[in-house]
Amino acid sequence: MEGSKSARTIAPEPAELVVRARALIPVLARRSLEQKQRRGILPETIAEMQAAGFFRVLQPRRWGGYEMNLGTFYDIEIALGEGDMSSGWTYGVLGVVSWFLGVMDDRAAQEVWGHDTTTLICSSTMPAGKATAVDGGFRLAGYWRYASGCEHCGWALLGGMVHVGNTPPDWCFFLVPRRDYQTVDTWQVAGLQGTGSIDVILDDVFVPAYRTQRLRDNFLLRGAGQALNTSSLYRLPFGQIFVRGVSTAGIGALQAMLAALIDFSRDRVSRAGGRSAENPFVQLLCAETAAAIDEMRTTLHRNFATLHDYARRSETPPLELRLQHKFQSSAVIERCTLLASRIFKSTGAAGLSDELPFGRILADLMAARQHISNQYDYYGSNWGAAMFGLESKDFLL
Repeated sequence: MEGSKSARTIAPEPAELVVRARALIPVLARRSLEQKQRRGILPETIAEMQAAGFFRVLQPRRWGGYEMNLGTFYDIEIALGEGDMSSGWTYGVLGVVSWFLGVMDDRAAQEVWGHDTTTLICSSTMPAGKATAVDGGFRLAGYWRYASGCEHCGWALLGGMVHVGNTPPDWCFFLVPRRDYQTVDTWQVAGLQGTGSIDVILDDVFVPAYRTQRLRDNFLLRGAGQALNTSSLYRLPFGQIFVRGVSTAGIGALQAMLAALIDFSRDRVSRAGGRSAENPFVQLLCAETAAAIDEMRTTLHRNFATLHDYARRSETPPLELRLQHKFQSSAVIERCTLLASRIFKSTGAAGLSDELPFGRILADLMAARQHISNQYDYYGSNWGAAMFGLESKDFLL
């Protein structure tokens, strides 16, 4: 199927998609422990996301997508994360790559979606691979960790360094089909078990040039796919979209933890302090958490509204703004984790029960905190250094 009228679908209203996502919250909450034990997203969870149209939100229209505002995409992720953080995380990571194909040469999209526009693409974008330029493309080899949702995907987007002579290596992204790579399940971890973030191995595989994209071109908002995918959506910085994919589910997870605390504390009587609902420290914690959630959501929507405005004007957002936005993305998991740890402590020994969600959500947030894009201290330092006129050390912006 060509990327033409035959591939187009009628898009629902953005608000309807968020309603669909919120309807899945209780389903995902019931499934959360099972997905943790399975160490991967259940096929029925992916099928329900597909049926609801969630993976089409950022997909190009010419390939059956909706090309919607990023605010809608992240509102869906927040809702899914409220049901189960692993599900929200996996949606955020896989959905972002559907956007990325809109920037790449359209021949790549034809290979991925030409016969099935629901095909998903996993990713591991750190430059763990080594690529050598050859006639018509590259020979790529490497071992990549943490490809979330990989078992449900037909393709993978992988990072690697291109080596040409004595010139400095060039960080690029390579799109490869499932037949070209092997997977290894090493996902024995303390949190986010349900993401199924297994490993990918390539051994000297040819990747045509049209299935590659340079990190520097992403930074400069350039891509061959923009010639056909003319929406301003595809003139946004990939770095800004990607990092929010691995932090935004935390907002939903913290919302779930707050709701659980209120429900848990309503009738609880603590040996240490009487009725929890009348404990001023618990009351203050609820207020602080609700305020933080509101602030993080407001910042998320404001930042992407600003980036969308730059894209509509065909302007490049300034570096200082991009540094600020990336720091604010990394701060989400930092704030969520600190508040979640206080909530967990407030539940006392009773909160240790596997029948309650507190420990599981805190473990998921702690795991998310380890991701390189959620390193609050590093990105804050980088932004602060720029305020002194020092050069940025980060180009995934």
